[in-house]
Amino acid sequence: MMTITTTRSRRLLAAAAGAGITALVLTGCGGGGGGASSTPKEFSVLTNAENTEIPDVLSTLSDDQCSAENKTLPLDLETVPQTNLDQRLQLLAGQNALPVMFSAGNAPALTKTLADSGNVLDFEKALTDLDAIDNIEPAAISTIESLYGGFNALPFEYNIEGIWYNKLLFADNGVTVPETWDELVTAAETFNAAGLTAFSASGDQGWPITRLIGNYIFRTLGPDALQKVADGDAKLTDPEYVEAAQAIADLGAAGFFGKGVGSIDADTAANQFMNGSAAMYYMGSWTLSDFADAERNQIGEENIGFMPFPSVEGGKGDSSQLAANVGLPATFNAKSYDDNVGAWLDCISENYGSTALSEKQRVSGFKLNTPVADIPPLTAEVQERIGATDETVLWFEALFTTKATTTSQTNAAQLVTGDLSAEEFMSLVQNDL
Repeated sequence: MMTITTTRSRRLLAAAAGAGITALVLTGCGGGGGGASSTPKEFSVLTNAENTEIPDVLSTLSDDQCSAENKTLPLDLETVPQTNLDQRLQLLAGQNALPVMFSAGNAPALTKTLADSGNVLDFEKALTDLDAIDNIEPAAISTIESLYGGFNALPFEYNIEGIWYNKLLFADNGVTVPETWDELVTAAETFNAAGLTAFSASGDQGWPITRLIGNYIFRTLGPDALQKVADGDAKLTDPEYVEAAQAIADLGAAGFFGKGVGSIDADTAANQFMNGSAAMYYMGSWTLSDFADAERNQIGEENIGFMPFPSVEGGKGDSSQLAANVGLPATFNAKSYDDNVGAWLDCISENYGSTALSEKQRVSGFKLNTPVADIPPLTAEVQERIGATDETVLWFEALFTTKATTTSQTNAAQLVTGDLSAEEFMSLVQNDL
């Protein structure tokens, strides 16, 4: 039998913030079992309330492929508002009462802290012991390790990022799909000369522009380039990093983002691409749901292609290293892990990918062990690219502080409109790291 409980929004406890919370987590969880960390009686799962997908798919599995596991260890679902998730996890950890499975915190740092205090399962070991590690796409493992410092979460949603392009506009203007940065710039020049917007992007949000900076850095300096910044071994103000900001600033100076990019919001940017006025659009694969909307997508899903951010000549990275991120990450409590929990983990790893894709049209980082019929072509292409990728890169702000992330994204539009130089932009962000 499955039980669903909803945890109502609680006030955040200001006294438990910051270092005090970290101390609570580390102190409260340093010992052995107790509470939910003893032998579990249910497969307890805590997710943020806004995430209805994981509970829905787990419920399906509990009635079908994982019914035997559910009979032994019944699924027990609980939710908490996203804004309260981190505090809830910290307090439960301090009480040694984390559930068997729980959504990862809003920032990777919390999961790292919980892992350091012995509260997070080592999935590489657990899945290897279950002979089930091949159920996870290598690309997803690469992304998780980059984000969390180890295989400390599962990829219940998995997105790749890149440049979506209008096949008709490419064909009409004699443009082939660029494989290098120089070819991309040449393509943009062609579209600009034809009176088209080369790149649709939301300057209002900022991150669609800073994603381009991050990709350029990874292509020129290699996949570890921003980890070096996070570790203090390099600075964004170093000439080779400023070069990346300058490359994107040059796109803006050439008019490739069109007019008024600083005030364009996310919906407007998407519509510019889907109504045929923009040739290219950098976005994650979560945008597939927009492309599938026949009313909104005026160019037709069949006329949209995908290309990775291109390689830069002489760079240490290349276009095979897809930009990626893990959506809906969740992890397991190491202190509650036993054979019955392992059986659930084995069943989830084998069946979640196909079930999520067939029921929710969701691409995850789990392999499709059961064929799924009627997959839209673009979704199938994304799944194939994930399967063919071994190494991934993150995004520009993935390892930044909250303050630096805000500074980066709120100043991105000024970089491409010429109100900030590349040096000024990178200095502002570096100062907040």
